[in-house]
Amino acid sequence: MLPHDPLWPRAGGWPAPTAGERADVALAGIPTFRSSLSPTRADLTPAAVREALRRYSLETALSIVDAGDAPDPDERDATEWVAAIEADVVIALGGDNSATVPVARGRRAAGLVTVDAHHDLRDGTSNGSPVRQLVELGMPGPAITQLGIEPLANSRAYRHRAEQLGITVIERGELVRRPVAELMVDAIDRAAVFGPVHVDLDVDVCDRSLAPGCPASVPGGISALELRTAARVAGGHPAVVSVDLTEVDAAADAPDGRTVRLMALCVLEVIAGVAAR
Repeated sequence: MLPHDPLWPRAGGWPAPTAGERADVALAGIPTFRSSLSPTRADLTPAAVREALRRYSLETALSIVDAGDAPDPDERDATEWVAAIEADVVIALGGDNSATVPVARGRRAAGLVTVDAHHDLRDGTSNGSPVRQLVELGMPGPAITQLGIEPLANSRAYRHRAEQLGITVIERGELVRRPVAELMVDAIDRAAVFGPVHVDLDVDVCDRSLAPGCPASVPGGISALELRTAARVAGGHPAVVSVDLTEVDAAADAPDGRTVRLMALCVLEVIAGVAAR
């Protein structure tokens, strides 16, 4: 059991929404996992992140609520469930990357920024296709920027598809030359020209030593600090209406829970960004 200290308020444990009251930030679980290209129990992750949040402290004047988990989002479209959440910013806990579609649609996002090692432009319906699905549902390719793409974890065909759609692609190597905060601001500004922005933080963009709970993470991905910085910038940008954190399988995490803990810290970074708006 974690110790209690009245002078060290723990994060998490936020109340359920009250009908008719709009919150500054709402947490929402989207436990998708059945369509994943890799076997996963990502449906366990929202609960694991809520537990991990208690390890950290948060002091804020923001009104924060926890809307719980969308009911069976693999079988029932969670778009309307997300749309019913009354909050300025929704932080969605995946689940695999297929959670991005109902969150972006439910928040009526017109632009998208992904921090991800993968293009997610595959055919079909899976965690490998959310960006393609959003384009087919009407989001313009030029409204999308992808940061952290790993060339050796993608194919030329999907890179070509991104180029054809007008998607801005920033590969992992560019993050060595330019700070992630700068690249994030540029990306969100570019997407904001089209309207409200959704940010997808796919944790498998991180180095595999930091994210063993991500089936598709690779050695040489971005650092934990870079992901946390991206989360804070997303929360702080006035055009961002929602952020998701995806692709973590809590059942596959290291014994020290490092992947889930990183995800929890990113939740808090987004909140800190919102507080600084």
